[in-house]
Amino acid sequence: MLKKSIVFFIVFFPIFCFSQVNKSSKQQVGNKPAVKDTVQPAKVVKNKPAAPKVADTIATIDMYKVITLQRDTTYIDTSLTIQKDYRVNYLRRDNFGLLPFSNEGQTYNVLDFGLTQFNPFPEFGFTAKHAAYMGVNDINYYNVATPYTDLMYRSVLAQGQILDAFITVNTSENLNFFVGYKGLRSIGKYINALSSNGNFRMGGSYNTTNKRYILKWHFTGQDFSNGESGGITDTSLFESGEDPYTQRERLSVYFNDAKSVLKGNRYFFDHTFRLSKDNPNSLVFHHQFNYENEFFQFLQPTVSARLGSSYTSNINDKTRYNKMYNLIGAAYANEAIGTIEFYLEDYNYNYFYRSIILNSAGQIETPNAINDRIDTYGARYTYQKGKWNGTALISNSITNQSLANTDIQARYTFNENTVVTARYQNMNKLPNLNYMLYQSDYTNYNWYHAPGTSDAFKNEKINNFEFTAKTKWVDVSAQYSILNDHLYFSDDFVRPADAPATLVNSLLVTPKQYGKTINYLSVKASKEFRWWKLGLDNTILYQNVQQPDKILNVPELVTRNTLYYSDYWFKKALLVQTGFTFQYFTKYHGNDYNPLLGEFYVQDKKEFGGFPLIDFFFNMKIQEFQLFLKAEHFNSGFTGYDFYSAPNYPYRDFTVRFGVTWNFFS
Repeated sequence: MLKKSIVFFIVFFPIFCFSQVNKSSKQQVGNKPAVKDTVQPAKVVKNKPAAPKVADTIATIDMYKVITLQRDTTYIDTSLTIQKDYRVNYLRRDNFGLLPFSNEGQTYNVLDFGLTQFNPFPEFGFTAKHAAYMGVNDINYYNVATPYTDLMYRSVLAQGQILDAFITVNTSENLNFFVGYKGLRSIGKYINALSSNGNFRMGGSYNTTNKRYILKWHFTGQDFSNGESGGITDTSLFESGEDPYTQRERLSVYFNDAKSVLKGNRYFFDHTFRLSKDNPNSLVFHHQFNYENEFFQFLQPTVSARLGSSYTSNINDKTRYNKMYNLIGAAYANEAIGTIEFYLEDYNYNYFYRSIILNSAGQIETPNAINDRIDTYGARYTYQKGKWNGTALISNSITNQSLANTDIQARYTFNENTVVTARYQNMNKLPNLNYMLYQSDYTNYNWYHAPGTSDAFKNEKINNFEFTAKTKWVDVSAQYSILNDHLYFSDDFVRPADAPATLVNSLLVTPKQYGKTINYLSVKASKEFRWWKLGLDNTILYQNVQQPDKILNVPELVTRNTLYYSDYWFKKALLVQTGFTFQYFTKYHGNDYNPLLGEFYVQDKKEFGGFPLIDFFFNMKIQEFQLFLKAEHFNSGFTGYDFYSAPNYPYRDFTVRFGVTWNFFS
């Protein structure tokens, strides 16, 4: 199905592109998007019956809507701001709080725990491999006055590129289609660091003129293939900064031929039907469907002593997963009191392998599957009137699993410059599936902790408080989380005291559950100062964790500061933006990465951080074409080779890269 979808995209995308005509536009400096010019009227052909005269219409930016699944609406942004510079990356979003690995398309170490999203249902796991995986809420829907195309290109670190091509069109005022593909290939600087990833998505939306029926749907086909080096074996050679080890391919790695693959397809639609034709105070029926299948595979033709003994001489671990989710609800919508919805959820999953592990007595030691059906009931209240906007959700399981979720959010808009938001979340979360069951050709990587067993894991208990204030003076957000029965991975290897220096440290990572309470607090503040043609954009994050043991480890301070100059050149035909971005986070025992599991794990042997990351950039904008030039980490050669993304994974060296974004509106 994925191959057919990509063929469809390749065949029809050029047709859309060549059918478009460039239009001039009136640009604005700052955060406000550009305003589009007049769409050309239809022409009258001589000697034929004249068509009715079409009045000139102006397609303004508010006719190009971006709509989330929750129906929050924004508009296409064509401005060149410092925030746009932050978003021109592989993820296409501001990645503050994420520390990328050495090659584009690999995973990210999480510096900001506040980026973690919680879901009460058991998920697939392999979370490090899902950094760029597009979930249900990552897919937006559109309503556009004319066909809209978004192109993004960016160079990579070595031999490859990133290309994200997207087009959306309204065939009528009520019917929209979109299709897009983001592809990446990069060899990288280190041995066995190849990334070859793809995100295909297509979908659309439809509503009747009176909004009585509303439909949103999409399909995604995603694959992520990465060479897994396991990190460099001797960090002292990297830190020496001497030739020939500044040529990173000269540094030995743990795995020369290991590879991981994550693939997934999703079929999703969400639709509502209002019972009354004309009265907005009516019953509304709601149905949401989501079918998704994924697999994670680790391939290694040569067995490595670092991962211990194995059953076979050729490692091929493949974990399969599929789920089907249905939500059926009925709501009463009233303009005065809001919308009250009562719903039922059915969550059916199957997580499995095609083998079983037997013990010496021939009994099943590690089974091959976990599957279950979880049914819940819930209620959701939504209120939006005047300056208030809020939701309250409560759900509990009907079946015998212990699952509950309470999520209350409220937002008050004082004016266009001042918005305050508060949220409380209380969740009883079922463990991710790879905590409960994992099978591997490596003997130490087999476990079973499912319900009903003597060592079954409990549900995680999460209490989460969030507060956000956006004002013209400063943007501030705070989060306080209380975690109980927290699940994590840790390394159980203990190096013998009499071990010879030539012994390779083994990596024996297993799931654990922490029985004590973890208290997490974060405060983040952002502010941009403007004077003349200069700007100074600042984001500072403070984090504090109170816990009896070092389980949840984050840097205390993370900061990003950008000093830049912007101006119009050549009679205001060209907008330029140039400056420096400084990033820094304090030293801490950051999590390490296990490629066999596709997960990060807790370690207490090595601190990293405390190194500056300085980029120089020069950005340009002509109409809807934007060019981004960047000298990344140009200070790497003179501030010391102690920069890491994880204990054995160096961060990126100095490199010059460029990117392009180009929008078409017709």
